[in-house]
Amino acid sequence: MVTVIGVRFRNVGKIYYFDPKEFEIEVGDKVIVETARGVELGTVLLGKREVDEESIVSPLKPVERVASEEDIEHAEENRSKEKEACTICKEKIAKHGLDMKLVGAEYTFDNKKLLFYFTSDGRVDFRELVKDLAGVFRTRIELRQIGVRDEAKILGGLGICGRELCCCSYLSDFVPVSIKMAKEQGLPLNPMKISGNCGRLMCCLKNENETYKYLNSTLPDKGDMIITPTGREAKVEDLNVLRQQVVVLVEGEDDIKERQVFHIDEIKYKNHHKKEIAVTDEEEAELRDLEDIDEVSSAADYDNVASNNDGKPRNKRNKNKKKHRKKNPHKNKKTVEK
Repeated sequence: MVTVIGVRFRNVGKIYYFDPKEFEIEVGDKVIVETARGVELGTVLLGKREVDEESIVSPLKPVERVASEEDIEHAEENRSKEKEACTICKEKIAKHGLDMKLVGAEYTFDNKKLLFYFTSDGRVDFRELVKDLAGVFRTRIELRQIGVRDEAKILGGLGICGRELCCCSYLSDFVPVSIKMAKEQGLPLNPMKISGNCGRLMCCLKNENETYKYLNSTLPDKGDMIITPTGREAKVEDLNVLRQQVVVLVEGEDDIKERQVFHIDEIKYKNHHKKEIAVTDEEEAELRDLEDIDEVSSAADYDNVASNNDGKPRNKRNKNKKKHRKKNPHKNKKTVEK
């Protein structure tokens, strides 16, 4: 077992493991640590605890010190300088005529590196831009191309529900979202209704997917024949999944058909294997651009990331995936030091 603390560097980001050494560190403290990107200031969210050695990536880097008031003020100054850096970078992008959209800038705590995040529809040759920026800021410059979901997470905003976006309020990591999830929940397959500010399927579709799968499994399919409480056969016309109700068409007197609603406990129907909800070729062709299952967040690059519920470290798992994943031609990174 190894003693660690959990540190977060962004308001809504992953939690990374570090060695607390002999420091007395409490939850909420600010600490200075060395990461793969350089020296950073982070907030302690997980107090001292013991974890399996398998859940961390060796070597586990130690905490350098507990942040002082001067350190916190320096970090705030960096945040102010980042706004100025964005303004200058936008001017340089326009000067070089590059097809890219600047999303944000970020200084490392020690000011030895300045990172710029941008989005673009394709590859961008920004070698001259990097040299130009290095001459202005006199530090190491790094440009990172990120996806549209990362862009929404950095910029923030409000969703169609009127609440702050999930990705910038509590969602520390992106999860795969598919069209099948929207269909499982009976939502209209309208891009305007099921896509978020990023133009991809809303992350919140994942939140209730398992609940809808279970509730759907307890109901008959549309078109099935059921036995009503009066003993008559009726055909299922519609379903109310959340209320666990079925709408049936019952033949009454004088061949008049009547719609009736029954709770699932009031009816009888032959148990059968629930049909799997499928997406048609037409639906997939129309909504394919909304799916972004393989997009990986590239807006962070630290060391030991806190484990998932399965106890496996995320960065180890992602590293193994990269062995089998084809290189994305739309992601590029260039670093130059001056």
